Amino acid sequence: MNQQSAKWIIVIGVVLVIAGMTFYFFGDKLKWIGNLPGDIKIKKENFSFYFPITTMILFSVLLNIIIRLINGIK
Repeated sequence: MNQQSAKWIIVIGVVLVIAGMTFYFFGDKLKWIGNLPGDIKIKKENFSFYFPITTMILFSVLLNIIIRLINGIK
């Protein structure tokens, strides 16, 4: 494993810890995540299907912006 891979693993770990702490402390205030207009929810008697398309698009755009900012700083 080279040094660059080790740095990315550390960055991913730090991001996961921050995300976990955010959901632990502010989880009750983040109920809107996954409940945006456009998220597909189908609930029947013995079946439920959930596809958070709007939430995934929002997170994809935010992640893309963050990555572009980080790459621009280098």
